[in-house]
Amino acid sequence: MEASWNFRFGIVILGDSAVGKSSLLHRYTEGTFDDSRQSPLGIDFKVHHLDFDPGVVIKMLLWDTAGQERFRSIAKSYMRNSVGCLLVFDISQRPTFERIHSWQQEVLDYVKPNPMIFMLVGHKCDLDVRREVTTLEAEALAKKLNMVGYLEVSSKDNTNVSLAFQTLAQGIYNQFQKRRISIRDGCGMGSGSDNFTLDTDDKQVAQK
Repeated sequence: MEASWNFRFGIVILGDSAVGKSSLLHRYTEGTFDDSRQSPLGIDFKVHHLDFDPGVVIKMLLWDTAGQERFRSIAKSYMRNSVGCLLVFDISQRPTFERIHSWQQEVLDYVKPNPMIFMLVGHKCDLDVRREVTTLEAEALAKKLNMVGYLEVSSKDNTNVSLAFQTLAQGIYNQFQKRRISIRDGCGMGSGSDNFTLDTDDKQVAQK
């Protein structure tokens, strides 16, 4: 069965190791939570089709990147094929929040002059009793860094997981409508149809 799509958005998921990026992606694409799930050795790749507006389907190419320093060069190879980025921190681990600005700057330095739309995600909100980052300061940081918004998310409880990805997709789509992002082959946007497997372009991107 074919899945038709109108836009293709490449999205990278970035943040420190152990903030839960893999479980976030798995919950969104597979609908399940596995507490023992291990971080990818470099990159994990998923495709998800999002019914957006009436008659508009977005094909989301989602890259989960390992947070360890030795995998940074691998993660960078996927940034230029993306137009969106989920920056993830653990609300119970303040250092992961304090490094968000440097994560964003690293992305901006690498993709310029191409645009990148950011969404800030405070993960593991089910650990509220161990919270080390307030909602207000995270919202303030998202505003300061010109992100589309901030959401607190729990993959374990399935809180706001879909909403985080949908909010980022909305932000990208809004920028496209304002002509601040153009359709660029190989740079995260496109149109067409495919089967529920990677098409040729996606395979080439995934195998870089």
